[in-house]
Amino acid sequence: MPLQDGYGLVIGTKLDYFRDDPDDFGRYYHGNLIVGTPQGPYHCAIDVDPKNMPNGIEWRVVALATGAMSQFSQLSNGWHALASNDSSGALDYIRSPVLHPPLGIRFVRHNSCLSRFLDFIRWNPPWNQGLGIDALTDLEGVLTNAARCYVFGEPFNVGLGVHNIHQNQGDPVTSPFAAENGIWQDGATIIESTSGTFTAFLNKFKTQSYRTDALGRPA
Repeated sequence: MPLQDGYGLVIGTKLDYFRDDPDDFGRYYHGNLIVGTPQGPYHCAIDVDPKNMPNGIEWRVVALATGAMSQFSQLSNGWHALASNDSSGALDYIRSPVLHPPLGIRFVRHNSCLSRFLDFIRWNPPWNQGLGIDALTDLEGVLTNAARCYVFGEPFNVGLGVHNIHQNQGDPVTSPFAAENGIWQDGATIIESTSGTFTAFLNKFKTQSYRTDALGRPA
């Protein structure tokens, strides 16, 4: 099923950023990015709740290939609804080619297998595992030189904001979140730097599968 209140992205400038207060055990649940738009500030709640596990969060920082965000970089600041399919620009952690840049012309000049492997790791980094504070540390590094923010997820049903900024598929069928499983509706935080490069912060929960079927259920 799709997300209840729709899917899309908000584009704007970084006005503020702060962490939730930690709980009694020092765990953080959200990084809060405030994005400025002509309609007003959008509160983007980036979920890093470890679900009471020592390594319950998984995340990766992906340097996007040149032109990967061309569909969105010319859009105006504000909210843009997206259909959950492979042609709207919607994101899918498993299926989106822009999040898994393939080996191609970029690597032709390399003759050694080692060089090609190192480049592959650079453009397809592994998933990290840890606590919310570990994930937020990497997120905050991405936000340091933010010139423009592109935050994908589900809009608030009251007020201006975005949540479900994480993988939205692959939850176990017994999970209370299984009803929201779906493909082409994943949340992400993508930052355009002052130098014009794009970097994506992708986050998921350890309980979510790396492979899903056509309905977003664990394969």
